[in-house]
Amino acid sequence: MSTFVYTARDRAGHTSSGEIEGENKTAAAAALRIRGLAVVDIDEKAGKGIEISFDRFSRIKASEITVMARQLATMIGSGLSLLRALYILEDQTTNKKLKETIVAVRSDVEVGTALSVAMAKHPKVFNDLFVSMVKAGEVGGNLEEVLDRVAIQLEKDDNLKRTVKSAMVYPVMIGSFAILILIAMILFIIPVFQKMFDDLGGKLPALTQFMVNLSEAGRSYWYLFLLGFAGLVFAFRKWKNSYKGRKQWDTIKLRFPMQIGDIVRKVAVARFTRTLGTLTASGVPILQALDITARTAGNRVISDPMKRVIERVKEGESLAPPLQSLGVFPMMVTQMTAVGEETGALDAMLHKIADFYDDEVAAKLKALTSILEPIMMIVIGVIVGLVVIAMYLPMFSVIQTIGNQANQ
Repeated sequence: MSTFVYTARDRAGHTSSGEIEGENKTAAAAALRIRGLAVVDIDEKAGKGIEISFDRFSRIKASEITVMARQLATMIGSGLSLLRALYILEDQTTNKKLKETIVAVRSDVEVGTALSVAMAKHPKVFNDLFVSMVKAGEVGGNLEEVLDRVAIQLEKDDNLKRTVKSAMVYPVMIGSFAILILIAMILFIIPVFQKMFDDLGGKLPALTQFMVNLSEAGRSYWYLFLLGFAGLVFAFRKWKNSYKGRKQWDTIKLRFPMQIGDIVRKVAVARFTRTLGTLTASGVPILQALDITARTAGNRVISDPMKRVIERVKEGESLAPPLQSLGVFPMMVTQMTAVGEETGALDAMLHKIADFYDDEVAAKLKALTSILEPIMMIVIGVIVGLVVIAMYLPMFSVIQTIGNQANQ
Protein backbone atom coordinates (compact mmCIF):
# COMPACT_ATOMS: atom_id res chain seq x y z
CA MET A 1 0.00 0.00 0.00
CA SER A 2 1.21 3.50 -0.86
CA THR A 3 0.21 6.86 0.57
CA PHE A 4 -1.08 9.53 -1.81
CA VAL A 5 -1.49 13.27 -1.27
CA TYR A 6 -4.61 14.63 -2.95
CA THR A 7 -6.56 17.78 -3.65
CA ALA A 8 -10.27 17.24 -4.30
CA ARG A 9 -13.54 19.17 -4.63
CA ASP A 10 -16.83 18.11 -3.03
CA ARG A 11 -20.33 18.50 -4.50
CA ALA A 12 -20.69 21.94 -2.91
CA GLY A 13 -17.57 23.13 -4.71
CA HIS A 14 -15.33 23.29 -1.64
CA THR A 15 -11.71 22.25 -2.15
CA SER A 16 -9.92 20.10 0.42
CA SER A 17 -6.55 18.37 0.67
CA GLY A 18 -5.39 15.29 2.53
CA GLU A 19 -3.80 11.87 2.34
CA ILE A 20 -5.22 8.50 1.34
CA GLU A 21 -3.77 5.00 1.04
CA GLY A 22 -4.18 2.76 -1.97
CA GLU A 23 -2.46 0.10 -4.07
CA ASN A 24 -1.87 2.65 -6.84
CA LYS A 25 -2.96 6.10 -7.94
CA THR A 26 -6.01 4.78 -9.80
CA ALA A 27 -7.30 2.86 -6.76
CA ALA A 28 -6.76 5.89 -4.51
CA ALA A 29 -8.66 8.15 -6.95
CA ALA A 30 -11.52 5.61 -7.14
CA ALA A 31 -11.75 5.57 -3.34
CA LEU A 32 -12.05 9.38 -3.33
CA ARG A 33 -14.80 9.29 -5.96
CA ILE A 34 -16.74 6.79 -3.81
CA ARG A 35 -16.62 9.44 -1.08
CA GLY A 36 -18.26 11.87 -3.50
CA LEU A 37 -15.07 13.87 -4.18
CA ALA A 38 -13.89 15.04 -7.59
CA VAL A 39 -10.11 14.62 -7.84
CA VAL A 40 -8.24 17.79 -8.81
CA ASP A 41 -4.72 16.49 -8.22
CA ILE A 42 -3.23 13.36 -6.70
CA ASP A 43 0.40 12.27 -6.31
CA GLU A 44 2.26 9.63 -4.37
CA LYS A 45 3.72 10.93 -1.13
CA ALA A 46 7.48 11.20 -1.27
CA GLY A 47 9.29 8.64 0.84
CA LYS A 48 11.89 9.50 3.47
CA GLY A 49 14.51 7.05 2.26
CA ILE A 50 17.35 8.04 -0.04
CA GLU A 51 17.41 6.12 -3.29
CA ILE A 52 20.59 6.17 -5.36
CA SER A 53 20.04 5.55 -9.05
CA PHE A 54 22.25 6.41 -12.02
CA ASP A 55 19.09 6.74 -14.14
CA ARG A 56 18.57 10.14 -12.53
CA PHE A 57 21.67 11.38 -14.36
CA SER A 58 20.42 10.22 -17.76
CA ARG A 59 19.34 12.86 -20.23
CA ILE A 60 16.23 12.96 -22.38
CA LYS A 61 17.22 13.90 -25.93
CA ALA A 62 15.15 16.31 -28.02
CA SER A 63 14.82 13.59 -30.67
CA GLU A 64 13.15 11.29 -28.11
CA ILE A 65 10.56 13.94 -27.25
CA THR A 66 10.00 14.48 -30.99
CA VAL A 67 9.42 10.77 -31.60
CA MET A 68 7.08 10.60 -28.61
CA ALA A 69 4.99 13.52 -29.91
CA ARG A 70 4.87 12.01 -33.40
CA GLN A 71 3.82 8.58 -32.09
CA LEU A 72 1.17 10.07 -29.82
CA ALA A 73 -0.28 12.10 -32.71
CA THR A 74 -0.37 9.01 -34.96
CA MET A 75 -2.07 6.82 -32.37
CA ILE A 76 -4.71 9.43 -31.51
CA GLY A 77 -5.30 10.01 -35.23
CA SER A 78 -5.81 6.25 -35.66
CA GLY A 79 -8.69 6.32 -33.19
CA LEU A 80 -6.97 5.10 -30.05
CA SER A 81 -8.00 6.73 -26.80
CA LEU A 82 -5.48 9.04 -25.14
CA LEU A 83 -5.08 6.69 -22.17
CA ARG A 84 -4.46 3.68 -24.43
CA ALA A 85 -1.92 5.66 -26.46
CA LEU A 86 -0.05 6.62 -23.29
CA TYR A 87 0.04 2.99 -22.16
CA ILE A 88 1.59 2.00 -25.51
CA LEU A 89 4.15 4.81 -25.27
CA GLU A 90 4.99 3.67 -21.76
CA ASP A 91 5.74 0.15 -23.03
CA GLN A 92 7.73 1.25 -26.08
CA THR A 93 9.93 3.92 -24.50
CA THR A 94 13.49 2.73 -23.78
CA ASN A 95 14.78 5.85 -21.99
CA LYS A 96 14.05 5.14 -18.32
CA LYS A 97 13.75 8.79 -17.34
CA LEU A 98 11.28 9.51 -20.14
CA LYS A 99 9.42 6.29 -19.31
CA GLU A 100 9.00 7.44 -15.69
CA THR A 101 7.66 10.77 -16.93
CA ILE A 102 5.15 9.09 -19.25
CA VAL A 103 4.02 6.82 -16.41
CA ALA A 104 3.43 9.86 -14.20
CA VAL A 105 1.53 11.65 -16.98
CA ARG A 106 -0.55 8.55 -17.72
CA SER A 107 -1.39 8.13 -14.03
CA ASP A 108 -2.61 11.72 -13.84
CA VAL A 109 -4.67 11.38 -17.01
CA GLU A 110 -6.13 8.14 -15.66
CA VAL A 111 -7.60 9.96 -12.65
CA GLY A 112 -9.14 12.68 -14.81
CA THR A 113 -6.36 15.27 -15.12
CA ALA A 114 -6.05 17.01 -18.48
CA LEU A 115 -3.01 16.00 -20.56
CA SER A 116 -1.63 19.56 -20.63
CA VAL A 117 -1.93 19.86 -16.84
CA ALA A 118 -0.22 16.49 -16.35
CA MET A 119 2.63 17.49 -18.70
CA ALA A 120 3.02 20.86 -16.98
CA LYS A 121 4.15 19.02 -13.84
CA HIS A 122 7.33 18.01 -15.71
CA PRO A 123 8.79 21.30 -17.03
CA LYS A 124 12.23 19.78 -17.59
CA VAL A 125 10.71 17.39 -20.13
CA PHE A 126 7.79 19.34 -21.57
CA ASN A 127 8.56 23.06 -21.98
CA ASP A 128 6.04 25.93 -22.07
CA LEU A 129 5.73 25.64 -25.85
CA PHE A 130 4.80 21.96 -25.68
CA VAL A 131 2.32 22.37 -22.82
CA SER A 132 0.62 25.46 -24.30
CA MET A 133 0.15 23.81 -27.68
CA VAL A 134 -1.30 20.65 -26.11
CA LYS A 135 -3.67 22.81 -24.09
CA ALA A 136 -4.76 24.63 -27.26
CA GLY A 137 -5.28 21.27 -28.96
CA GLU A 138 -7.45 20.06 -26.09
CA VAL A 139 -9.57 23.21 -26.19
CA GLY A 140 -9.86 23.22 -29.99
CA GLY A 141 -10.45 19.48 -30.31
CA ASN A 142 -7.50 19.05 -32.71
CA LEU A 143 -4.95 17.41 -30.40
CA GLU A 144 -3.66 15.11 -33.15
CA GLU A 145 -2.91 18.04 -35.47
CA VAL A 146 -1.30 20.06 -32.69
CA LEU A 147 0.94 17.18 -31.59
CA ASP A 148 2.04 16.83 -35.22
CA ARG A 149 2.97 20.53 -35.24
CA VAL A 150 4.87 20.07 -31.97
CA ALA A 151 6.89 17.25 -33.54
CA ILE A 152 7.68 19.36 -36.62
CA GLN A 153 8.71 22.29 -34.41
CA LEU A 154 11.01 20.11 -32.32
CA GLU A 155 12.51 18.53 -35.44
CA LYS A 156 13.26 21.93 -36.97
CA ASP A 157 14.83 23.21 -33.74
CA ASP A 158 16.91 20.05 -33.41
CA ASN A 159 18.05 20.24 -37.05
CA LEU A 160 19.13 23.86 -36.56
CA LYS A 161 21.13 22.97 -33.45
CA ARG A 162 22.78 20.03 -35.21
CA THR A 163 23.69 22.23 -38.18
CA VAL A 164 25.44 24.73 -35.91
CA LYS A 165 27.19 22.05 -33.85
CA SER A 166 28.40 20.06 -36.87
CA ALA A 167 29.80 23.21 -38.47
CA MET A 168 31.79 23.99 -35.32
CA VAL A 169 33.24 20.48 -34.84
CA TYR A 170 36.19 20.89 -37.21
CA PRO A 171 37.35 24.35 -35.97
CA VAL A 172 37.07 23.19 -32.35
CA MET A 173 39.11 20.07 -33.11
CA ILE A 174 41.79 22.12 -34.86
CA GLY A 175 41.90 24.63 -31.99
CA SER A 176 42.17 21.86 -29.41
CA PHE A 177 44.93 20.22 -31.44
CA ALA A 178 46.84 23.51 -31.55
CA ILE A 179 46.59 23.89 -27.77
CA LEU A 180 47.79 20.31 -27.22
CA ILE A 181 50.77 20.90 -29.53
CA LEU A 182 51.69 24.07 -27.64
CA ILE A 183 51.45 22.31 -24.26
CA ALA A 184 53.52 19.35 -25.49
CA MET A 185 56.25 21.62 -26.86
CA ILE A 186 56.38 23.69 -23.68
CA LEU A 187 56.47 20.71 -21.31
CA PHE A 188 58.61 18.20 -23.24
CA ILE A 189 60.58 19.82 -26.09
CA ILE A 190 61.74 23.09 -24.54
CA PRO A 191 63.38 21.31 -21.52
CA VAL A 192 65.62 19.38 -23.98
CA PHE A 193 66.82 22.65 -25.51
CA GLN A 194 67.15 24.21 -22.06
CA LYS A 195 69.93 21.72 -21.15
CA MET A 196 71.81 22.73 -24.29
CA PHE A 197 71.40 26.41 -23.41
CA ASP A 198 72.81 25.79 -19.93
CA ASP A 199 75.90 24.15 -21.47
CA LEU A 200 76.38 27.04 -23.87
CA GLY A 201 76.07 29.65 -21.11
CA GLY A 202 75.52 33.34 -21.71
CA LYS A 203 72.37 35.41 -21.75
CA LEU A 204 69.42 34.05 -23.67
CA PRO A 205 67.35 36.18 -26.07
CA ALA A 206 64.16 37.64 -24.56
CA LEU A 207 61.80 35.36 -26.54
CA THR A 208 63.82 32.25 -25.65
CA GLN A 209 64.00 33.24 -21.98
CA PHE A 210 60.22 33.75 -21.92
CA MET A 211 59.63 30.26 -23.38
CA VAL A 212 62.08 28.69 -20.89
CA ASN A 213 60.41 30.46 -17.94
CA LEU A 214 56.99 29.38 -19.21
CA SER A 215 58.19 25.77 -19.49
CA GLU A 216 59.61 25.79 -15.96
CA ALA A 217 56.41 27.28 -14.56
CA GLY A 218 54.28 24.74 -16.42
CA ARG A 219 56.31 21.79 -15.13
CA SER A 220 56.61 23.08 -11.55
CA TYR A 221 53.18 24.62 -11.03
CA TRP A 222 50.97 22.69 -13.47
CA TYR A 223 48.30 22.27 -10.79
CA LEU A 224 48.00 26.06 -10.44
CA PHE A 225 47.38 26.35 -14.18
CA LEU A 226 44.67 23.67 -13.95
CA LEU A 227 43.06 25.35 -10.94
CA GLY A 228 43.23 28.72 -12.67
CA PHE A 229 41.61 27.33 -15.81
CA ALA A 230 38.88 25.61 -13.78
CA GLY A 231 38.32 28.84 -11.83
CA LEU A 232 37.96 30.85 -15.04
CA VAL A 233 35.46 28.34 -16.45
CA PHE A 234 33.47 28.36 -13.20
CA ALA A 235 33.47 32.18 -12.99
CA PHE A 236 32.43 32.48 -16.65
CA ARG A 237 29.55 30.03 -16.26
CA LYS A 238 28.37 31.70 -13.06
CA TRP A 239 28.46 35.11 -14.75
CA LYS A 240 26.74 33.80 -17.88
CA ASN A 241 23.93 32.16 -15.85
CA SER A 242 23.28 35.30 -13.79
CA TYR A 243 20.47 37.66 -14.83
CA LYS A 244 22.80 40.53 -15.75
CA GLY A 245 25.52 38.30 -17.18
CA ARG A 246 23.12 36.48 -19.50
CA LYS A 247 22.00 39.74 -21.08
CA GLN A 248 25.61 40.90 -21.49
CA TRP A 249 26.69 37.57 -22.99
CA ASP A 250 23.78 37.55 -25.44
CA THR A 251 24.76 41.08 -26.51
CA ILE A 252 28.41 40.09 -26.95
CA LYS A 253 27.42 37.07 -29.07
CA LEU A 254 25.57 39.34 -31.49
CA ARG A 255 28.76 41.41 -31.94
CA PHE A 256 31.18 38.57 -32.63
CA PRO A 257 33.36 39.26 -35.70
CA MET A 258 33.66 37.18 -38.90
CA GLN A 259 29.86 37.07 -39.30
CA ILE A 260 29.47 34.90 -36.18
CA GLY A 261 27.24 37.56 -34.60
CA ASP A 262 25.11 37.64 -37.75
CA ILE A 263 24.69 33.86 -37.58
CA VAL A 264 23.67 34.07 -33.90
CA ARG A 265 21.05 36.70 -34.80
CA LYS A 266 19.67 34.63 -37.67
CA VAL A 267 19.43 31.52 -35.47
CA ALA A 268 17.48 33.51 -32.84
CA VAL A 269 15.16 35.03 -35.48
CA ALA A 270 14.49 31.63 -37.07
CA ARG A 271 13.64 30.12 -33.70
CA PHE A 272 11.46 33.10 -32.72
CA THR A 273 9.41 33.17 -35.94
CA ARG A 274 8.94 29.40 -36.10
CA THR A 275 7.82 29.17 -32.47
CA LEU A 276 5.39 32.08 -32.85
CA GLY A 277 4.05 30.67 -36.12
CA THR A 278 3.53 27.21 -34.61
CA LEU A 279 1.74 28.60 -31.56
CA THR A 280 -0.61 30.85 -33.57
CA ALA A 281 -1.36 28.04 -36.02
CA SER A 282 -2.28 25.80 -33.08
CA GLY A 283 -4.86 28.27 -31.78
CA VAL A 284 -2.87 29.77 -28.90
CA PRO A 285 -3.98 33.40 -28.29
CA ILE A 286 -1.49 35.92 -29.71
CA LEU A 287 -0.60 37.51 -26.34
CA GLN A 288 0.10 34.13 -24.75
CA ALA A 289 1.98 33.05 -27.88
CA LEU A 290 4.20 36.15 -27.70
CA ASP A 291 4.90 35.55 -24.02
CA ILE A 292 5.87 31.89 -24.59
CA THR A 293 7.95 32.78 -27.65
CA ALA A 294 9.84 35.44 -25.68
CA ARG A 295 10.65 32.95 -22.92
CA THR A 296 11.90 30.33 -25.39
CA ALA A 297 13.74 32.68 -27.78
CA GLY A 298 17.16 31.76 -26.39
CA ASN A 299 18.51 35.32 -26.53
CA ARG A 300 17.74 38.02 -23.96
CA VAL A 301 18.38 40.79 -26.48
CA ILE A 302 15.26 39.57 -28.29
CA SER A 303 13.19 38.27 -25.37
CA ASP A 304 13.50 41.22 -22.95
CA PRO A 305 12.03 43.91 -25.26
CA MET A 306 9.07 41.64 -26.08
CA LYS A 307 7.28 42.95 -22.99
CA ARG A 308 6.84 46.27 -24.80
CA VAL A 309 5.54 44.46 -27.88
CA ILE A 310 3.00 42.53 -25.79
CA GLU A 311 1.78 45.76 -24.17
CA ARG A 312 1.30 47.48 -27.53
CA VAL A 313 -0.49 44.46 -29.01
CA LYS A 314 -2.68 44.35 -25.91
CA GLU A 315 -3.64 47.96 -26.61
CA GLY A 316 -4.93 46.93 -30.04
CA GLU A 317 -1.91 47.60 -32.25
CA SER A 318 -0.87 45.11 -34.92
CA LEU A 319 2.27 43.01 -34.41
CA ALA A 320 4.59 44.35 -37.15
CA PRO A 321 5.08 48.00 -35.97
CA PRO A 322 6.15 47.10 -32.39
CA LEU A 323 8.56 44.47 -33.72
CA GLN A 324 10.08 47.00 -36.10
CA SER A 325 10.49 49.59 -33.31
CA LEU A 326 12.71 47.19 -31.33
CA GLY A 327 15.52 47.46 -33.86
CA VAL A 328 16.37 43.79 -33.32
CA PHE A 329 14.59 42.12 -36.23
CA PRO A 330 15.66 42.62 -39.87
CA MET A 331 13.36 44.69 -42.07
CA MET A 332 12.31 41.63 -44.06
CA VAL A 333 10.89 40.00 -40.91
CA THR A 334 8.69 42.94 -39.99
CA GLN A 335 7.55 43.48 -43.58
CA MET A 336 6.56 39.85 -44.09
CA THR A 337 4.86 39.84 -40.68
CA ALA A 338 2.81 42.86 -41.76
CA VAL A 339 1.84 41.10 -45.00
CA GLY A 340 0.87 37.99 -43.03
CA GLU A 341 -1.37 40.03 -40.73
CA GLU A 342 -3.05 41.80 -43.66
CA THR A 343 -3.72 38.57 -45.56
CA GLY A 344 -4.74 36.55 -42.50
CA ALA A 345 -1.90 34.08 -43.01
CA LEU A 346 0.44 35.15 -40.22
CA ASP A 347 1.39 31.61 -39.18
CA ALA A 348 2.27 30.57 -42.75
CA MET A 349 4.31 33.74 -43.29
CA LEU A 350 6.21 33.25 -40.04
CA HIS A 351 7.11 29.69 -41.05
CA LYS A 352 8.38 30.96 -44.42
CA ILE A 353 10.57 33.49 -42.59
CA ALA A 354 11.93 30.72 -40.35
CA ASP A 355 12.68 28.46 -43.33
CA PHE A 356 14.45 31.34 -45.11
CA TYR A 357 16.68 32.04 -42.11
CA ASP A 358 17.39 28.31 -41.64
CA ASP A 359 18.81 28.30 -45.17
CA GLU A 360 20.70 31.53 -44.46
CA VAL A 361 22.26 30.02 -41.34
CA ALA A 362 23.36 26.89 -43.24
CA ALA A 363 24.95 29.01 -46.00
CA LYS A 364 26.66 31.35 -43.53
CA LEU A 365 28.02 28.44 -41.49
CA LYS A 366 29.44 26.83 -44.62
CA ALA A 367 31.17 30.08 -45.56
CA LEU A 368 32.42 30.59 -41.99
CA THR A 369 33.86 27.07 -41.86
CA SER A 370 35.73 27.59 -45.12
CA ILE A 371 37.23 30.80 -43.67
CA LEU A 372 38.05 29.33 -40.26
CA GLU A 373 39.96 26.33 -41.62
CA PRO A 374 42.88 28.31 -43.15
CA ILE A 375 42.87 30.73 -40.22
CA MET A 376 43.24 27.87 -37.74
CA MET A 377 46.05 26.37 -39.80
CA ILE A 378 47.82 29.75 -39.82
CA VAL A 379 47.41 30.01 -36.05
CA ILE A 380 48.96 26.55 -35.57
CA GLY A 381 51.81 27.51 -37.88
CA VAL A 382 52.45 30.74 -35.96
CA ILE A 383 52.44 28.90 -32.60
CA VAL A 384 54.87 26.23 -33.77
CA GLY A 385 56.98 28.80 -35.58
CA LEU A 386 57.34 31.01 -32.50
CA VAL A 387 58.50 28.09 -30.35
CA VAL A 388 60.96 26.89 -33.01
CA ILE A 389 62.38 30.39 -33.52
CA ALA A 390 62.69 30.88 -29.76
CA MET A 391 64.64 27.62 -29.44
CA TYR A 392 67.02 28.34 -32.31
CA LEU A 393 67.76 32.00 -31.56
CA PRO A 394 70.56 31.15 -29.07
CA MET A 395 72.14 28.86 -31.67
CA PHE A 396 72.11 31.62 -34.23
CA SER A 397 73.83 33.88 -31.70
CA VAL A 398 76.49 31.21 -31.02
CA ILE A 399 77.10 30.67 -34.75
CA GLN A 400 77.38 34.42 -35.27
CA THR A 401 79.83 34.69 -32.38
CA ILE A 402 81.96 31.83 -33.76
CA GLY A 403 81.95 33.46 -37.16
CA ASN A 404 83.09 36.80 -35.77
CA GLN A 405 85.91 35.10 -33.86
CA ALA A 406 87.05 33.24 -36.98
CA ASN A 407 87.14 36.49 -39.00
CA GLN A 408 89.29 38.09 -36.33
